[in-house]
Amino acid sequence: MDLILSDGAQEDKDIPHGWMKKKLGDCFSFLTTANYPRSDLSPYGEVMYLHYGDIHTRKSMFLDLQRDSLPYIAHEKVRKIPRLEDGDLVIADASEDYEGIGKAIEVRNASSMKVVAGLHTLLLRAKKGEFADGFKAYIQFIPSIKGSLIKAATGISVYGISKGNLADIDAVLPGLDEQKKIVHCLTDVEALIENLEALITKKKNIKQAAIQELFCPNAGWLEKKLGNTCILKGRIGWQGLTTAEYLDSGDYRLVTGTDFLNGYIDWNHCHYVDESRYVQDKNIQLKKNDILVTKDGTIGKVAIVDKLEKPATLNSGVFVIRPIDDAFHPGFMYHLLRSHIFSIFLDQLCAGSTINHLYQKDFVNFTYPVPVTLLEQVSIANSLSSMDEEIIALEAELEKIILIKKGILHELLTGRIRLK
Repeated sequence: MDLILSDGAQEDKDIPHGWMKKKLGDCFSFLTTANYPRSDLSPYGEVMYLHYGDIHTRKSMFLDLQRDSLPYIAHEKVRKIPRLEDGDLVIADASEDYEGIGKAIEVRNASSMKVVAGLHTLLLRAKKGEFADGFKAYIQFIPSIKGSLIKAATGISVYGISKGNLADIDAVLPGLDEQKKIVHCLTDVEALIENLEALITKKKNIKQAAIQELFCPNAGWLEKKLGNTCILKGRIGWQGLTTAEYLDSGDYRLVTGTDFLNGYIDWNHCHYVDESRYVQDKNIQLKKNDILVTKDGTIGKVAIVDKLEKPATLNSGVFVIRPIDDAFHPGFMYHLLRSHIFSIFLDQLCAGSTINHLYQKDFVNFTYPVPVTLLEQVSIANSLSSMDEEIIALEAELEKIILIKKGILHELLTGRIRLK
């Protein structure tokens, strides 16, 4: 499908040629929704119930009732509530942030199902001839509608939009033929995104299966204790580094647990400290191939220092691990600490405790299986690292396509780019 720039022939400077301005109240009928809380829901029943929270947590703009499951509500409570039909648009009328105001889903495959829209939702049923199938899901991204929704929203900690305000919003909409072309174009992009997400999930599952296999001790493997095979260091409490000393720029990076991203350090996210804080403790001046483990908050997050463009040190919430002599290969230990073996250790350590802290006196007692030769350790580490690299590349591609989709969405829904 070809893209062309709008020719600019418009009856109104704000309305692309062939588009029309209409009030949403003239395009939709607003139907009754239920208002029962989640406490009335059940995993079994006759009538499924769509809560506004189900809209906010969904990635997709479509609700496919042949594939997507919802909780149920007692039939007698919803006898008079209209059932959802194919093509209905269900909008969440409340959100904790402006971005979520007016978030909506379009219903598919509802003909054989009994489903009602529930608490804090608005049910819109399009009048005949106004919309192409699938296009209603995209109207939430039309700038004129989104801007009006934000302007009309009321509230302090939670923002809401009323049925009357929504019905009064002016929408600049393309004609039916162009709606169909837009849907066709965006459906292709969404299919690509969905396929990539499925592939990433598959690759992650393959990696998890490989971890189970590769870290299953073979004949000749040894069992070692972390405290006997590594140097384990952290920032000492008396040094008293506070967040007030975190800098937005500088020559010495500070790594915290919040800087861990997919097993590596997100250097662009790091704060900085002055030189005196860096030189204060040589034990936590980072080196390439250091392994880092969080000890506060979300304990047991793991990262490896794969590059070091500037000097870096740690805050008090992170341990650094370095092998004594050649007790283990850093890459092997990095993957082992991200495996089920370390997770089981942490679960046993924290069982019955409400304190989220990994103490050094406990951590040094972590025992782990390890091949005798470094060559076998390197082989395992390289296999898992190759899988990681493939997943990271796919995730970067997915992020890129999602950004492209957002750009296309804006251009198509403003009429700046037209499809022929």
